Amino acid sequence: MPQRIVIGLSAVVAAVSEGEARMLTVRSSDQPAALPFGPFDPEADRTFEIALRSFVSAQTGFDPGYVEQLYTFGDKGRDAPLAAVDGSAAARVISVGYLGLTARADTAAQQGASWSTFTGFFPWEDWREGRPEALVSIEPALRNWAGQNATRLARARLLFALDDAPWNEERVLERYELLYEAGLAPEAARDRGEAPDPAIARLGPALGEPMLSDHRRILATALSRLRGKLKYRPVIFEMMPEAFTLSALQRAVEAVAGVALHKQNFRRALERSGLVEGLGRLDQETGGRPAELFRFRRETLSARPASGLSLPLLRD
Repeated sequence: MPQRIVIGLSAVVAAVSEGEARMLTVRSSDQPAALPFGPFDPEADRTFEIALRSFVSAQTGFDPGYVEQLYTFGDKGRDAPLAAVDGSAAARVISVGYLGLTARADTAAQQGASWSTFTGFFPWEDWREGRPEALVSIEPALRNWAGQNATRLARARLLFALDDAPWNEERVLERYELLYEAGLAPEAARDRGEAPDPAIARLGPALGEPMLSDHRRILATALSRLRGKLKYRPVIFEMMPEAFTLSALQRAVEAVAGVALHKQNFRRALERSGLVEGLGRLDQETGGRPAELFRFRRETLSARPASGLSLPLLRD
């Protein structure tokens, strides 16, 4: 009997709130965190996107805004919760991931749905205040895994900026996949049906919170894509309110990119881009000196190809 094929749809809906990049997650009492997901019904669903929007709304009480197809995940042997959705024999699951961006990090209405921070799942990705403590904790385990294997050590150095190698914020997925290969991601032992290694378990929060199925891999793919797109498309404005200060915009970019930016150089690059314009009024709710409010010049998208934002790093 041929194996059934199930098409699953997974959504990474991202926003910036309270200085942190966040995404919608759903949780049940006996399961780890998961992305909103569900099966595509070829009889009832006219398009993938319509189906995606429907079950994200049903599971979280939130209507996603901008969405784009992210990637198709079809590796054999994935621990996929949709594999037996109708109680029959396990099926091969093909998961289509979507990335959604919104400026509205509202409290999700459905029980079990919440806005979780990216850093809770990838604590080694936050370099805004320097080398993250999580990476300091993980480094000995990475070196132990690499041992005398020059290829492994070179990969660890390149991806995790060991031995003063430069940090590349876009390689989120490669870093997660190396941790999985090294057995350091909690999902690795789970997927092999093995008990967690006590030595690895002692690293605790440094390894990030595990997720259902391969949802953390999908999440890593989304964060890699989003960080890359910051530089060549003005996607960050999909995560901003209609009116914002330049400081708020910089904090949002930093939260997504996971790096600290040079304030003056960022503003000079922003001015050259022509992507924002002042509104002629001040934000009175900053808690300090009132700052000018700006808006995104969305009309630039139809007038010419709009580039992203320069990320001038803050260097000590």
